[in-house]
Amino acid sequence: MISLSGLRILELGGGVSAPWATKWLADLGADVIKIEPPGGDPVRKRGPFPKSSNKESLEEAGFFHYLNTNKRSLVLDLDLPADRIELTSILKTVDAVVHNLSAPRIAELKLRWADLKPLHPQLVLCAMTPFGLTGPRSHWRAEEINTAHAGGWAYLVPGASKKPRQPPLKAAGHQADFQTGTTGAFSTLAALFRAQRTGSGEHIDISGQAVVASMLEAAVPYYTYREEVVDRFGQRGLNPWGIYTCRDGLIFLMIAEEDQWGRLIELMGNPDWAQLEIFKKTNDRFLNADALDIFLEEWIAGWKVHELFHEGQKRRICFAPVTEMSELSDNEHLKARGFLAPQKIGDAEIIVPGPPYRLPAGGWGLRTKAPRLDEHGPEIRAEYEPLRRSEDPQDSTPKEAQRPLAGVRVLDLSWVWAGPYCTLQLAHLGAEVIKVESETRPDLGRRLPIYAADTPHDLNSSGYFNQWGQGKKSLALNLADDKGISILKELMADCDVVTENFASGVMDRLGLGWEELSRINPRLIMASISGYGQTGPWSHYSAYGPATPPISGLSALTGFADGPPEEVGLALGDPASGLTAAVGICAALISREKTGLGQHIDISLWEATSILTAEGWLHQQLRGEPRPRMGNRDPIMSPHGCYATSDENGWISIACANDFEWQSLCQIFAPELANDSRFMTALQRKDNEDELDRILGDWVAGHERWDLTERLQKAGIAAFPSATTEDLAHDPQLKERAYFEKIPHPTVGSRLHAGIPWRLSEGSNGVQNHAPLLGAHTEEVLIERLGASLDQIQKWRESGLLT
Repeated sequence: MISLSGLRILELGGGVSAPWATKWLADLGADVIKIEPPGGDPVRKRGPFPKSSNKESLEEAGFFHYLNTNKRSLVLDLDLPADRIELTSILKTVDAVVHNLSAPRIAELKLRWADLKPLHPQLVLCAMTPFGLTGPRSHWRAEEINTAHAGGWAYLVPGASKKPRQPPLKAAGHQADFQTGTTGAFSTLAALFRAQRTGSGEHIDISGQAVVASMLEAAVPYYTYREEVVDRFGQRGLNPWGIYTCRDGLIFLMIAEEDQWGRLIELMGNPDWAQLEIFKKTNDRFLNADALDIFLEEWIAGWKVHELFHEGQKRRICFAPVTEMSELSDNEHLKARGFLAPQKIGDAEIIVPGPPYRLPAGGWGLRTKAPRLDEHGPEIRAEYEPLRRSEDPQDSTPKEAQRPLAGVRVLDLSWVWAGPYCTLQLAHLGAEVIKVESETRPDLGRRLPIYAADTPHDLNSSGYFNQWGQGKKSLALNLADDKGISILKELMADCDVVTENFASGVMDRLGLGWEELSRINPRLIMASISGYGQTGPWSHYSAYGPATPPISGLSALTGFADGPPEEVGLALGDPASGLTAAVGICAALISREKTGLGQHIDISLWEATSILTAEGWLHQQLRGEPRPRMGNRDPIMSPHGCYATSDENGWISIACANDFEWQSLCQIFAPELANDSRFMTALQRKDNEDELDRILGDWVAGHERWDLTERLQKAGIAAFPSATTEDLAHDPQLKERAYFEKIPHPTVGSRLHAGIPWRLSEGSNGVQNHAPLLGAHTEEVLIERLGASLDQIQKWRESGLLT
């Protein structure tokens, strides 16, 4: 089993990103001490609340309960000198501090790395802020909506929109904070892994903007390779792709390969129209997508959602229901996989999203419910005195700057995005990642035609692969040959981790199932990523990343109040499952230090997305009704939206988190509204939000987006334009933090690629190498790892084994 017992983690800040990061650790057994102010974490007041509850209670907010299981609460007023001294005492007893405090607050509390390293050089300090702790915008404020727009995600939503006057849209919930928190979780675990082995601590400075910018799929290489700005309009490159209407609901369909199109034609009964030349190939269907949709809509309208879903999946066609939250808590597949977790909030007994990965050996669990405010104060105070380290400064002599996963070897059998996104994070953290691939079945990422005009159009030149392949090695090996499987097994005997995202059952059919691999190498950690997981009645079903927001309920939550469910602008299931796998792998590395044994980690794209729908899930469970779609609005904050500016296609996101910020905004744009009875309190602003948005929108329309952003930020108001990939490529904050990389590549030259969304204080920074040419490291790997001779390698080449 994976166990983090014995690790002691301090959480500071509240909100979503830091509690989400520490939830990953707490649910695997770490002791997480949650420091709260006297009024409690603000999420305690956010809801959703049970229908019968007192909304003034700090103990029954559903989202707080979801984020804070298995933690202990201690109240400290960090504005008081005595409580700051107490915090310092506790700091000396923990292995890691995870926080989302602002840069000024960190300095005020003396929680900078320079303050803490002399006292505790083995400490891991993880800071998650909207823009990072360095750079010209490090002091800027941002709520979730601003981070989603600052990182470029919201500009892509809703996908393939035909309504140019609608504003860009953030995906429902706290998706930017969730991904930032997950990044905080696995990077903290990686740094703890190194600290336990070497005694060297680390400071991890994570930028939420950069985390979001790292998830934009093909949008960045489309700009840096082809100078095309991807937006939320226009037609998909692959068709059919979209949400269609059935007799009893909505269904998502995506066809990515020609053989899938052939199977769909068979399912439709081989209609004459499907044989037309205008639909024959991928590019034909792209050019004639509107006509294609007319025929498909007519055919799909005759089906019931779940009948079509199952009939299509029998033929491995990627259909997915657009699921409402009410359907999830009784789903047969989620039940079979143990994903549905019972929880009690107040008097309400409900079902919440459970383990983000399936661990056959166990380890994850909801052992205790979220704590009452200061519930554990006395016991924590009784503990930290005996645990207190020496008051004398410890040796903080600089050690060799190794990355946290230096020395860890990963054999990467994955392709396209989910698995490669996981192994990209491991490579960024210093692991040696060896990608196993072959010209006989090249990675789809190498085949996607995102080429620069002045470069070859070959398997080494796609911007898509060159983005997600950074920092890795490439071993060309034909796994259709039995000798290829034999060589792979030899390599696995000398590896720490193997990752794969084949369809469920493929590894077993190759003779590479978990039982066989754990026999070869009992210390091996295996991460299997698939659409529906390795077990359960739907485990053989097909899924792509874009299908998981519809089936998880996220699409039903995302959209404008008067509109339908929407796609979320990127293949969220892929990066979500990739980061989930990274957390599991880093936790398993720590656990292996105690047990000597590896683990099999089973990750489902569906489940990795479903854990991100918590607010909608809890609203359904606690209120007995679906949470309504609300566009860019927030259940509590107002104003909270995205408004058109005077520049062409310009938009700005603005959020006021409290009455003070509203008053500050009034002084800038309409002083007379400061005392307007319609807008005095947050509740009054919510009651009159349509009028408030109209007034604010009219004023914003007369201003340029960047000028207005600067003006609002100077007043302490969270604001940021809805950024395009062109904006990101020239963003001064990202440039100052050396986020974009421009490493010369043998076939495409020097082109910008999205880099690493965190900065380390001890380990080195920056992407270590460009994406590999196919097979570039074959000789190196076979000689160093297997001791093969050049003659033997040449014979293997001649036989077609190393292609």
